[in-house]
Amino acid sequence: MDNFIHYVYIDWEEIPEDSYLRDIAAFQNVEKLSFQKPVTFFVGENGSGKSTLLEAIAISWGFNAEGGTKNYAFSTFDSHSDLNNYIRLSRGTRKGNGGYFLRAESFYNVATQEQKYADDAHPSRRFHEKSHGEAFLSVVQTQFRPNGLYLLDEPESALSPQRQLTLLLEIYRCIQEGSQFIIVTHSPILLGMPDAEIFTFDKGMISLCNYEETDSYQVTKLFINNRKQMLHQLFCEEE
Repeated sequence: MDNFIHYVYIDWEEIPEDSYLRDIAAFQNVEKLSFQKPVTFFVGENGSGKSTLLEAIAISWGFNAEGGTKNYAFSTFDSHSDLNNYIRLSRGTRKGNGGYFLRAESFYNVATQEQKYADDAHPSRRFHEKSHGEAFLSVVQTQFRPNGLYLLDEPESALSPQRQLTLLLEIYRCIQEGSQFIIVTHSPILLGMPDAEIFTFDKGMISLCNYEETDSYQVTKLFINNRKQMLHQLFCEEE
């Protein structure tokens, strides 16, 4: 399948020497990152640069920094990094049928803006009248369409395990009809998507890994299989 985004290039010559971007260990040896599958996951510890890169890709594609479709044009608080100024996207030849940038941390702002944009022809989905998880799923079920580009930043944060399975199904349906997803996640459920590529941002680099090699899988499996022992060791260390 011809993805909407084939590569992302980082132009290190343009990044100022004193930029904090040079201190993100995972970025330091990366000039080009390729996307070979319809679904790509970014995994790694907090602060490893996953969301920073996804945000830069989103802005470079034309999405609002806080989320939404390309038609969302607002700024609640200008807190995004300037990495988008130093990357270049290699784009496919297909014309898409929409897209969405969904990020957990600023979804409240997007939901508020959605009400402001509403009119008689496009009534509000009233996200604020739903639970956080219900609102997230409402976005998925109304905005995810065939032949679109979807960038998701920790979508599992609002969803129960059962609802994460619902999201997984919606993603699967979309990729069968030509969509592409790039997703930042810690969820071992979402990471279980068949035939997805997983980039880990740990160990000071960005590299491909298998599902079973992710911390999300290994730590979850270890805890489920050894819950009492792990809790005993964890709490004893606090005494």
